[in-house]
Amino acid sequence: MVSVVIPLYNKEKSIAQTLECVLNQTYKDFEVIVVDDGSKDNSAAIVAQFTDTRIHLIRQENGGVSAARNRGIEEAQGKYVAFLDADDVWKQEHLESIVNLIHQYPQCRAWASCYVNNLNGKEYKIILNKLPFNGSTGVLTNYFEVCSCSHPPVWSSAACIEKSLLQEIGGFPVGVTSGEDLLTWARIAVKTDWAYSMKETAVYMMPATNSFTEKPTRPNDLGDPVCDGLKQLLKSKYSRKKELKHFIGRFYKMKASTNLRYGYRQSTIWECLKSLTYRPFAKETYPILILALMPKFIQKRVFAIHSYDKVARFKDIKRLIVSGLGTK
Repeated sequence: MVSVVIPLYNKEKSIAQTLECVLNQTYKDFEVIVVDDGSKDNSAAIVAQFTDTRIHLIRQENGGVSAARNRGIEEAQGKYVAFLDADDVWKQEHLESIVNLIHQYPQCRAWASCYVNNLNGKEYKIILNKLPFNGSTGVLTNYFEVCSCSHPPVWSSAACIEKSLLQEIGGFPVGVTSGEDLLTWARIAVKTDWAYSMKETAVYMMPATNSFTEKPTRPNDLGDPVCDGLKQLLKSKYSRKKELKHFIGRFYKMKASTNLRYGYRQSTIWECLKSLTYRPFAKETYPILILALMPKFIQKRVFAIHSYDKVARFKDIKRLIVSGLGTK
């Protein structure tokens, strides 16, 4: 049996749709554990209206998404734990695809499918580079290398992990509000390879804050909890440490992009410099560093945290930066 863990906090507008997509799965041997993390709206009441006996609602005081996921892991009865956020959806064959992966790659202890990003009703494919396989499924033997030059291959609502492995790594890091999932997947990657399906069976319902016109939903955590955790992995026996270092540099770049959208000029520059110490030849970091020094009107024109036209984006950056150097 697969245990589906859904952390819930103030998602009354989307939780019903999320639960329906689980109940409509072609694979039926699952339980659903919804952990209401102190919601202040009607989210829990909507879940309680579902009569399917496979759905279990647990309520707890607000402790953050990591605490909610960890509670779900603790309560899970299945050998495998699949995660789904309360505002995302699965296509009907998602669990079936994951279970097929488990059977196909029993040597792995973590499995994930590809996903699409949905922004304002339009779906965008993610970009994946340097995959170590050519078929529809395979094993991410170079997980950190793929992460360093692609969209994140593993995403919270498309991942399934052996419960014992989640317990072995201590679950999700409580108190970390930005990047807690990426740190968790990294901790898993040094323990086991991820098996991967290229079939897009999960949909990330992207918030409007993924554009530069608005601030991100959450600012960066104080300090460097995720990067500190990643650096701890460098002390392990993991053999592909160069790729892990590049991934750390990529995460610093992500922090810089968030700081830039919040208008934190000095911290943006600092995060870029830290990124470049790990990835000095990463060309996508330099535009962020330069933009941090540019007037805000140029930043708003050329910087977008999610861009699906990479070539056009960098041409636009080059043109506007050159013109901006002549402004007062």
